[in-house]
Amino acid sequence: MKKILRYTVAFMMMGAMISLQGCEDYFDLDENPNLVNDPPLQTMLSTTTQKTGLNSQRVASITSFFVQYLAGPTAGGSTDTYEIADYTGTWDALYLAMADIHDMKQKARTEGASEYVGVANVMMAYHLMLVSDMWGDAPYSNAFVSTTLTPEFDSAEQLYNESLTLLDEAIAELSKTDSRVKLNAESDLIHNGNTSNWIKTAYALKARQLNKVSETSSYDPKAVLAAVENSYTSNADNADMGVFTTINPWAAVAQNNALLVLGGWLSEQLIEHLKGTTTGIFDPRIEQITERTVNGVFIGTPNGAGNVGPASSTVKDESYISRNSPLTSDEAPLIIVSYPEVKMIEAEAALRDDQRQRAYNAYLEGIRASMRLLQVDPAAANTYVTDPAVAVGAANLTLDLIFKEKYVITYLNPEAWNDARRYDYKYAGFTLPVGAALNTFIRRVAYPVGETSKNPNTPDSAPLSEPLWWDR
Repeated sequence: MKKILRYTVAFMMMGAMISLQGCEDYFDLDENPNLVNDPPLQTMLSTTTQKTGLNSQRVASITSFFVQYLAGPTAGGSTDTYEIADYTGTWDALYLAMADIHDMKQKARTEGASEYVGVANVMMAYHLMLVSDMWGDAPYSNAFVSTTLTPEFDSAEQLYNESLTLLDEAIAELSKTDSRVKLNAESDLIHNGNTSNWIKTAYALKARQLNKVSETSSYDPKAVLAAVENSYTSNADNADMGVFTTINPWAAVAQNNALLVLGGWLSEQLIEHLKGTTTGIFDPRIEQITERTVNGVFIGTPNGAGNVGPASSTVKDESYISRNSPLTSDEAPLIIVSYPEVKMIEAEAALRDDQRQRAYNAYLEGIRASMRLLQVDPAAANTYVTDPAVAVGAANLTLDLIFKEKYVITYLNPEAWNDARRYDYKYAGFTLPVGAALNTFIRRVAYPVGETSKNPNTPDSAPLSEPLWWDR
């Protein structure tokens, strides 16, 4: 059934691509006679929900090197070593999706489809997070109007506040009972038309955003906890997208690796973390994330140094993304935000609010939920969760333990880089990549050439070591 839905949606998308005025103006696209000028809302919904999932993965394919989930197979890779890189393709994909979302929202308003308006707001808020958390200031307020070819840049803090406004508006729209057009379940590739789950996702993203400013004077742990209370209650609520024209893009990376198009090598930092070398406890989730090498062990690739074995070898002598993992198999969904992450957000906020027992309960549940999501053997999961190194008791819970566990929970998720920056990269054993171009950990990326060459309003790129406003 899942495959049938996948191919049905894929053919629908290929046969009914969306033509969007704001998108055409902003990117100066040529007129395409094959594009549908006035697509129905359900087609717009399938396009935007798929792009939202795919864009989460696109961003993670960059940021996963910064947090050392992934490592380049050859020495001195630009992403590994914090060199300035051109991410025009990612920038364009994000803004093309935002243009689609903007037009879906406008059409939904015209048709009195409040459920579609609410979903559009959730997805727009999420895209603003992705853009501003990578680059900082970015176009938004006049980026999708027909009279503007070179939009101004809004400040990153403005974009942060706008994302929260969008989420609050989404909750209000999705809570209405008089929407003239109901969400089409087959076209909604994230929550299958379930408005209750969309509301929960809005609250999950709100909790994520409110918690992100933990290093600022505006941080309010009680507001974070209030959002958490209206959010997910199990893994069944997770926001994920699992419809692809072929296979999960992470699985495609693993497939290409097997064909010697080398990518998807797992970092030594992640492997040593999971093995317990740096943390002091073996984490059974490693068996569900990657596979043992031909030598029966787990070996990571040092960031910046390249493979420790023969880089051109066809023998699996180092660890890489697995096509057998519940997170990266051919049909595994791309997770945007999850219940285990929300429980760790709760644990952190509760601990900062001196609610130690609540924090500890959320911490343990987050770990258990992560084990369930990764389909870890229950006995192995219980052994880990009850180990004295993990089950420390409410009085001994620390932010270090919460961030340690969240690092595994957010594997291959863009949010991991936000956490690493808030935590100042203080994970056990975490070191700069070999040959790093900076003398400190990376904090942002440079504006892409595709934007700087077309838009004179683009600010000069700050040093990649300069923190964003919420990271100072």
